[in-house]
Amino acid sequence: MDDKKVTGHLASAGAYIIFGLNIVFCKDIANASVISPEALFGIRMVCAAALFWALSLFLPKEKMSRKDLALTAAAAMIGLVTPQYTFLKGITMTTSIESSILGSLGPVFTMIFAAIFLKEPISGKKALGVGMSLAGVLILIFGSMAIGSQRTGGSSPAGIALLLMNSLSFALYLGIFRPLIRKYSVVTFMKWMFLFCLMVALPVSLGPVMAIDCSQLSPKLLGETAYLVFFATFVAYFLIPIGQQRLRPTLVSMYSYLQPVIAVAISILSGIDRLSPMKVAAIILVFTGVAVVNKSRSAQ
Repeated sequence: MDDKKVTGHLASAGAYIIFGLNIVFCKDIANASVISPEALFGIRMVCAAALFWALSLFLPKEKMSRKDLALTAAAAMIGLVTPQYTFLKGITMTTSIESSILGSLGPVFTMIFAAIFLKEPISGKKALGVGMSLAGVLILIFGSMAIGSQRTGGSSPAGIALLLMNSLSFALYLGIFRPLIRKYSVVTFMKWMFLFCLMVALPVSLGPVMAIDCSQLSPKLLGETAYLVFFATFVAYFLIPIGQQRLRPTLVSMYSYLQPVIAVAISILSGIDRLSPMKVAAIILVFTGVAVVNKSRSAQ
């Protein structure tokens, strides 16, 4: 495996490990009922846009064509605005187990969209790998994530629809925009992505941000919000395009299966859950599936 692909694997894995903790913190922030989903959405967009544009000042200037700016605006709506907003809103209206199941459909959707838009073939080996990892993830979800994490009252149809839209939109982003992402540096692409997102976020989020009761912001809540802004938005969205530039979309999306593994690890370390032979087998299935997809010819 060459160095570029190793970098792509490390970047994708790093981003989805960050996203794994992001799920835990988003749920915690939602339960606190101090920062609304709309406010958190706006805070993330403003801070990430500022960070990417500030970073671009220290790097060589790179100009985008008008056509590519229009495509980047579309990518921002499909790959950032829709997934971010629907996730932050949907996670407040669903149980952990149902949100995890819907999230696990991402690689399946990505494989289909990449086949349609990028002509990435669905080989038998790739389908087998996705199926193996999906099976491992579902075993983990049903065996661990339901423990102590169900919301009373269950999930609402609107919450399920929002998280389904989240999974579909990010899969569509991964499955369409790889050729555009490969034309520009990560910072150039992401600074424009977040600028377009900011244009949408400001009118939606300004009121909710102003309505935050600052006296209710505990150090824990501030720390979790800072993590979401810096790591789960700026760092993770810096790493994802690196993976997209070097790996096929389906393989990048396969790393989303690290998220339930992270959730299980946190549960075990905190004493909520315990490691069992079934969970070990499930985790092995997850990583074996990723390896099988990586070995398929259509992943090259």
